[in-house]
Amino acid sequence: MASVLRFRKLCFLEPAKCSSYDEKIKKTDKKQLSETQKIGGKNYESGDNVSVLEEKPNKQQRRPPKEWKCIDSCCWTIGLLCTLWWLLLFLYHCLPANLPGLQPPEPPGARLKRSGVTALHPVVMVPGIVTGGLELWEGRPCSDGLFRQRLWGGSFTEIFKRPMCWLEHLSLDNETGLDPPGIRVRAVPGLVAADYFAPGYFVWAILIENLARIGYEGKNMYMAAYDWRLSFQNTETRDQALSRLKSKIELMYATNGYKKVVVVPHSMGVLYFLHFMKWVEAPPPMGGGGNPGWCAKHIKSIMNIGPAFLGVPKAIGNILSAESKDVAFIRAMAPGLLDSEILGLQTLEHVMRVSRTWDSIISLVPKGGETIWGDLDWSPEEDHVCDSAMNRQFDMKGNDTDSRRGFQVQESTKYGRIVSFGKTASEVHSSEFPNLRSEKQGSLHNATPPVASCGKVWTEYDDLSRETISKISENKAYTAKTLLDLLRTIAPKMMKRAEAHFSHGIADDIDDPKYNDYKYWSNPLETKLPEAPDMEIYCLYGVGIPTERSYVYKESPPGRCKSIPLQIDSSADGNKNGCLKGGVYFVDGDESVPVLSAGFMCAKGWRGKTRFNPSGIATYVREYKHKAPANLLEGRGLESGAHVDIMGNVALIEDVLRVAAGASGVELGGDKIYSDIMKMSEKINVRL
Repeated sequence: MASVLRFRKLCFLEPAKCSSYDEKIKKTDKKQLSETQKIGGKNYESGDNVSVLEEKPNKQQRRPPKEWKCIDSCCWTIGLLCTLWWLLLFLYHCLPANLPGLQPPEPPGARLKRSGVTALHPVVMVPGIVTGGLELWEGRPCSDGLFRQRLWGGSFTEIFKRPMCWLEHLSLDNETGLDPPGIRVRAVPGLVAADYFAPGYFVWAILIENLARIGYEGKNMYMAAYDWRLSFQNTETRDQALSRLKSKIELMYATNGYKKVVVVPHSMGVLYFLHFMKWVEAPPPMGGGGNPGWCAKHIKSIMNIGPAFLGVPKAIGNILSAESKDVAFIRAMAPGLLDSEILGLQTLEHVMRVSRTWDSIISLVPKGGETIWGDLDWSPEEDHVCDSAMNRQFDMKGNDTDSRRGFQVQESTKYGRIVSFGKTASEVHSSEFPNLRSEKQGSLHNATPPVASCGKVWTEYDDLSRETISKISENKAYTAKTLLDLLRTIAPKMMKRAEAHFSHGIADDIDDPKYNDYKYWSNPLETKLPEAPDMEIYCLYGVGIPTERSYVYKESPPGRCKSIPLQIDSSADGNKNGCLKGGVYFVDGDESVPVLSAGFMCAKGWRGKTRFNPSGIATYVREYKHKAPANLLEGRGLESGAHVDIMGNVALIEDVLRVAAGASGVELGGDKIYSDIMKMSEKINVRL
């Protein structure tokens, strides 16, 4: 805050001083002033009591220059950068495209078309969380003029015009998880729902364009848009989204020569479609009544891009403090920008207030407990080394872990502690602090006394006392199992509502009738794949990017009333293998989803005939090693492995196009693995 006040003082209270003409005269050398000066043909000695200024005509008098303030410098700098950018953009579009260095690489669709690849199977795309557009159909008086205008996706101009109104209309009802009274926000239909997230920022646009190059169009290509804020079953309850998806797949199957459909979900969309496959074959009223065999009849392949099958630790940071690594960095560098009470921004509090009404976030909480994600002293990624000096290049045939054994440190990183309070608690052996038990967390929740809110922005933290928050941090570390109890303590309303729609465990007896409930359908460890032995499932994801895995937290300063009493400790930095930076422990992944979550089900959970895959559906792991763009002409990268940018990866696009044109996983070359996913999968002891 001190830095902010100094900046304001510099800009507005202490403008730069500029010397006037009189001051320049005073600074003139005394020797020059004593000499005889000629003005208008008359001679004056320095001793004469006549001012030089008086003899000059008024029109020749020099006006003092305008005072130059810091704000002027800022505006000129911004204007100069914008002008330079538009000039470069203008020149780029005006220059001939055939100049050396300006020719973009040939799109994979054009190259495949030239080799004889053409459209065959209909394609259905399923967007993930956040990337799909939302538009207004009914709203409060503050939303006048926004009928059928995008509230999410597009230009986001309404954030600046009427931010509180915008937040109100993106929120769901805190009790039902559906529309608040008087508000209806719906998913944008069609391919435009998720082709671009914002102007110039593609999501599905590049893939759609390349599909079109080999013959796809509206009749054999469909975007299954849905309201990503809702729980998966509520998209059917409110919008009949699952029924419409079922009907669309059946129509595309019938009108395209009875060719099976290739489904391409992305991110959370893979969980949504996993839920759909159970729903479509389940009897009504809970299911779609398609009967067993519907998937085998209508679906050829499911090509999951950036799948979050087992959840993402990022979801924990969002629920605890509305943070991720980037937000934590900004919060540390400029604390007044996000949550200053003096400026009244409270940005993070508003983000938390809205996002805690979105049930879909709970679908991304890590699944499988300590068996998958590790306990206080063990995790599947414990041998992972982040230091670039220690990492060796992977070869194309598989993992190169054996050659790195000599570089491994004795103390492995304890990734199983997804949330630790203090850097020391994230590193020491569990015997050095009390073991965590679910019973203890449950008693903490039951003993929490509600207190009056002291904040202006509602979050469920307002119902907790500072003493309760201190007790939470005293437990030192939380694993994937005890985290659920922590979330029930700090967000009881959200968890009570959302846990009616989602589950995060591992089925002991997957044939138990209780698993016929829709709350289990999006958890691959608590549901079975359909009886479809000819179907194929792909896990397509990027690797080679540091990805958030666990966090070091601390209590926020207690000296003032705050709605969010916990925050990532960005001062926690550095450990023996270089995986801790800014309060976040990193592993391999695509920047959002760790390799463990993206690849385990295809690498082991569904590999061959297992209790999760009784018909032995073929599964393939296809990894794409991240490579940063070589120049500005590549945009976000032609070989990017990032979670969203991978949608423009030419190798991934080629794989999708070949499968849509009829190729099988074997014809693609089977697995393509660069990471340690196979080694990690061997360490996980799950009954198959």
